[in-house]
Amino acid sequence: MKRIALVTLTAMVALTTVAHAGTIHGKVSGVSGVSVVYVEAVPGKTFPAPTQHITIDQKGLMFVPHIVAVEQGTSVDFLNSDSVAHNVFWISISGNKKLGHNLGTWPKGQKQAFKFDNPGVVALLCNVHPEMSAYVIVSPTPYFAETDKSGGFKIENVPDGAYTVTAWHEGAKNKSNPVKVAGDTSADFTLTK
Repeated sequence: MKRIALVTLTAMVALTTVAHAGTIHGKVSGVSGVSVVYVEAVPGKTFPAPTQHITIDQKGLMFVPHIVAVEQGTSVDFLNSDSVAHNVFWISISGNKKLGHNLGTWPKGQKQAFKFDNPGVVALLCNVHPEMSAYVIVSPTPYFAETDKSGGFKIENVPDGAYTVTAWHEGAKNKSNPVKVAGDTSADFTLTK
């Protein structure tokens, strides 16, 4: 009898300590094109760096894709698929000029990798072709999403709790809202230039 009571009590404690996860979904309006929405921080949690690399190609004298969202600690491979040399550099990360970097210039078929350890917005440029630009949005958490063409987004498996969620869009002002996640949660953002 004591053994059954102990097993039942242990199971009940385990069930009450399991963290619940929810989904944040919504729409970013006021702008057109891809926006990025991300959870700023999860108090008391750190996240291991992703092991999978993301590739940004330099093709047709453009960065492809133009906007990419990654988790902090992600390595990005910058590939040159053009028949001309390309360069990749950024002046700052979210205005911090100490985090600026120049990867150099390399020919077709080669790539350079960089691990983005600092969260923020990285405006990519090419010294060789000043008309080329792109953005890497480095989320401080694994809870982020790029919007679809209509501005809709869904961030899944977010632990239940209260967070600050931020929406970013090229050329617009960031908007941050408090969001309480409890199961299926809605969060909409209206951005302005």
